[in-house]
Amino acid sequence: MSALINRLRASLHNFRQALSFVWESSHKWTLANIGLVALQGLLPLLTLYLIKLLVDNIANGVSQSEPSFSLDGLLYLILAMGGVAFVSNACGTLSSLVLRIQSQIVTDHMHKLLHAKSIEVDLEYYENSDYYDTMHRAQEEAPYQPMAILNSLLQIGQNGVSLVAMVGLLWWFHWAVVPILVLTALPDFLVRLKYSNIVYTWQRQRTPVDRKVWYLNWLLTRDIHAKEVRIFNVGPQFCDMFQYLRALLRGERLNIEKWRAISLVSAQTIGIVGVFGVYYFLANQTLQGILSLGSLVMYFQAIQRGAGYLQGLGGSLSSLYESSLFLNNLEEFLNIRPKITEPSHPVVVPHPIKLGIGFNHVSFRYGDQDQGTLEDLNFCIQPGEHIAFVGENGAGKTTLVKLLCRLYDPTSGHISLDGIDIRHFSTREYRKNISVIFQDFARYNLTVTENIALGYDETPDPLKVLEAAKQAGIDARLARLPQGYQTVLGKWFDGGQELSIGEWQKVAIARAFFRNADILVLDEPTSAMDAKAEAELFERFLELARDRMAILISHRLSTVKMVDRIYVLEQGRIVESGTHDDLVSKQGEYAKLYGIQAQYYK
Repeated sequence: MSALINRLRASLHNFRQALSFVWESSHKWTLANIGLVALQGLLPLLTLYLIKLLVDNIANGVSQSEPSFSLDGLLYLILAMGGVAFVSNACGTLSSLVLRIQSQIVTDHMHKLLHAKSIEVDLEYYENSDYYDTMHRAQEEAPYQPMAILNSLLQIGQNGVSLVAMVGLLWWFHWAVVPILVLTALPDFLVRLKYSNIVYTWQRQRTPVDRKVWYLNWLLTRDIHAKEVRIFNVGPQFCDMFQYLRALLRGERLNIEKWRAISLVSAQTIGIVGVFGVYYFLANQTLQGILSLGSLVMYFQAIQRGAGYLQGLGGSLSSLYESSLFLNNLEEFLNIRPKITEPSHPVVVPHPIKLGIGFNHVSFRYGDQDQGTLEDLNFCIQPGEHIAFVGENGAGKTTLVKLLCRLYDPTSGHISLDGIDIRHFSTREYRKNISVIFQDFARYNLTVTENIALGYDETPDPLKVLEAAKQAGIDARLARLPQGYQTVLGKWFDGGQELSIGEWQKVAIARAFFRNADILVLDEPTSAMDAKAEAELFERFLELARDRMAILISHRLSTVKMVDRIYVLEQGRIVESGTHDDLVSKQGEYAKLYGIQAQYYK
């Protein structure tokens, strides 16, 4: 019993949450919907009463020895019925229109909430499969479940108003008719509730499989893997995997739907027996002269409609319950709280930087992983100083940059800017002071200007965009594009122009120059360039960053010789530091790595 009560409480909480989403996004349309539903719920009772008057009028005229009719009276009744039918149809059309408009508004609002939460959560969540399951379920359900709940509630409201009217009418005839109709509708309602729980449980359990199906579809239809899919001929294999998993999901769902249909037919048979039993009672009352012919027709219609409203009410309640269950998926996603917290009273970020950046006994670990972890890092970067981090893959170089950008917080120790723990700054304001290009930089299918000025709050100055492109050495190539700096890059949209990977890298570097931040970071973004081009870019980069702090990460040691200081990372620890000449003369890890690479150039 306690489990049932808790489930009902959770459902009520979800109803309130869904309605708050709907109300926040479109309260005017919600009020319009409620008004139309109330009117549509009352019109059937008026229709039944007019039918009764019409049938009684005709029956009385026919029963006389010399049939006589009041044609004016009949005309007025028929006109009245036509007027009610017109209003009912108009309300139905208006209700559909309002519902379609509101559905679009609510769907857009829910996408806004999902996108806001996706941006808010920490980078750490994107390395957890459970998070992807949670996000996938929310994305599948959130855009339409709040509106589904509203639709169910509106249908419940309309059926409820009409049902109350029919119940009053039937109670007036005989009180026993009402509980009989309720009992006939109860099995159908219970079956629907049972299978709502079954479907919800099944979908939660099958989320990883459903997400894999989505992933295979993404592999087969996106350009990112198109070359390898064709070269290695894995397309047929992916297609077979996709079809197998879809068949698995489809078979399980069809089995659930089959048993739901069988159960519903059995439940509805009970309802049919009850309704036709009441019909027999009505017919007997008419033959005994207790009911008039018009009353018989009215009560027949009332029972038929009342049973339909009861069944519709049960269906809407079960749909409402099912939607509330699925809304748990959205709430689960929206309740994710970022671990990178904002200070209640943020300190103003220093500008310009006077003392520099300090890593103070900083350690970090990715859950249970060993790769990319850092142990007790201690170093400082002075204003205007240029440094480099080198080491083998997995040594922790990129992790260090992520900590500097506060994409993660250290497991222990702290990072300071001008002696202030960076956790005391607004994350947004702090990151404005850092410009980073990662090795896996993004390629945006936007215009050249939008690519370079990405994240800029105001309308970008074309001269500033051009200057950033010149600094990255890509201005001549961009100027040759069909629409110049207004050309859309990539092939996703009409008229888009594709660049080589090296050219894309230079666009990303131009984006870093455009930001004009105090701290510049290049995390191996030049992997697609040859050694000569990379060395030239780094040399130009350091020249442009003369008065700013610059951090370089590169697997080519020949390109970092020009920096002020080099740190060698090995298994998350700094094992050596100094200038290029100092480190070579020490004959340590750096000298060994440098010697290995140098022999290939010789």
